[in-house]
Amino acid sequence: MTDVKPTRSELIKLKNKIKLAKSGYKLLKKKRDGLILEFYEILNKTKSVRKEMTEKYKEAIKKINVARIVDGDLAVRSVALSIKNKPVISVDTKNIMGVVVPSIQSDNVKKNVLERGYGIVNTSAAINEASTAYEQLLEYIILVAEIETSMVRLLNEIEKTKRRVNALEFEVIPKLEKVRKFIQLRLEELERETVFRSKRIKKKR
Repeated sequence: MTDVKPTRSELIKLKNKIKLAKSGYKLLKKKRDGLILEFYEILNKTKSVRKEMTEKYKEAIKKINVARIVDGDLAVRSVALSIKNKPVISVDTKNIMGVVVPSIQSDNVKKNVLERGYGIVNTSAAINEASTAYEQLLEYIILVAEIETSMVRLLNEIEKTKRRVNALEFEVIPKLEKVRKFIQLRLEELERETVFRSKRIKKKR
């Protein structure tokens, strides 16, 4: 190891590298912490929306069972097959702290009686109420799909950022600091040797 003769320029380059690594570490930590806050906000929202979706599901089941009793299974199936203007789902994207997550838009989910296409003369109020209940349920299903997909993507990004933060903190920066200390000590040693040799030369003269 003592045969290695590092230079001042190498030391300066290494110090700049350490400075850059520490700066990256701080930025990644801020990103990680911000992502975790966003994740927990969405998680709380998910719990609330999922609870509401479950209630809408229970309500829809009750309404469809009433419709089956009042109108019969055949009438319910006939109405279901005759519905027009089916919902249109489009998926776009939005950005949460650098993470691309889906933004799901929907059209023709909620309709009035005339827009459904099955006619109102031969259908009962029970079928209309069941239709409304399932339209409301579908809106919540779409919302939950958007939120939970966003959660998964945020969680993946958090894990990835945590690995990078840990790598910098426990591997990259300590190794660079170790090399810096070695170069610093070696340069000081070389300087002492240079001073010692120059003194010997002066004495000989």
